[in-house]
Amino acid sequence: MKNKICELFGIQYPIIQAGMIWTSGWRLASAAANAGCLGLIGSGSMYPDILREHIQKCKRATDPDGNGTGKPFGVNVALIYPEIEKLMNIIVEEEVKIVFTSAGNPKTWTGWLKERGIKVVQVVGSVKFAQKSEEAGCDAVVAEGFEAGGHNAREETTTMVLIPMVRKAVKIPVIAAGGIATGKQMLAAMVLGADAVQVGSRFAASEESSIHANFKNKITQLNEGDTQLSLKRLVPVRMVKNKFYQHVQEAEDKGVSTEELKALLGRARAKKGMFEGDLEEGELEIGQVSAMIKEIKPVKKIVEEMMAEYEQAKKEIIL
Repeated sequence: MKNKICELFGIQYPIIQAGMIWTSGWRLASAAANAGCLGLIGSGSMYPDILREHIQKCKRATDPDGNGTGKPFGVNVALIYPEIEKLMNIIVEEEVKIVFTSAGNPKTWTGWLKERGIKVVQVVGSVKFAQKSEEAGCDAVVAEGFEAGGHNAREETTTMVLIPMVRKAVKIPVIAAGGIATGKQMLAAMVLGADAVQVGSRFAASEESSIHANFKNKITQLNEGDTQLSLKRLVPVRMVKNKFYQHVQEAEDKGVSTEELKALLGRARAKKGMFEGDLEEGELEIGQVSAMIKEIKPVKKIVEEMMAEYEQAKKEIIL
């Protein structure tokens, strides 16, 4: 399939597997890459040495012959990461050619990465930051709507509204994210102006994702309204409504200070829920589209089903 994103990254399908914390290790990224998508390792939950290990394992899994003709994959880096310089140096040393950045100013690292031959994509939640990313020299932007799981934009703009606005505002390729798990949703995003889609929640509920089995099974049981954007006074995050979520809501309703909210969040709350499987006291990050996910499947099957539905939906459109 030919389009701007497929050509930019050298992939078969215009699907990006999101680089999610505690979810997108080398197994998920390599499975997505081998299925024809762009696989991303989520570095946000990794120490620098762990990231290096995952990159090396992903290389071997996507290029088993070791001849340098493996499938493309990249790394997602949150720019607020405390040891950001170490991560970036590892990415360069390991010759990763694609980096998706988020949660920070794209000017900080885009030029440095591009000088080293790396393609850079910034995740944004508004037109303003899409334009800033283009000005910084990014090769593309991920325009992520309010429906998405995990860390989210304060503007709460939905994907259907955000994509056409970003498309009109920038000349670089646009990747749609938030609320996309099926081929029909993929087609809708592309009709609105996206060149590709980034998929998170659907891949979180795959056999190859690294989240705990408890959380995977929980995803398949969620219904409409079972997730909520919360913690807006810190960093907005969409999570499952569980006991921890209720604690957060009660604290916010009482008007507690930012410091008290930070204390409630504590350390490794997302790890506790997503990686260790504590479904009540852990932070369970997932998108609204989880209400549509009812089975845990291999990545290859997910991609095949998405593309088949996408092609069929194109035929059914009445012009």
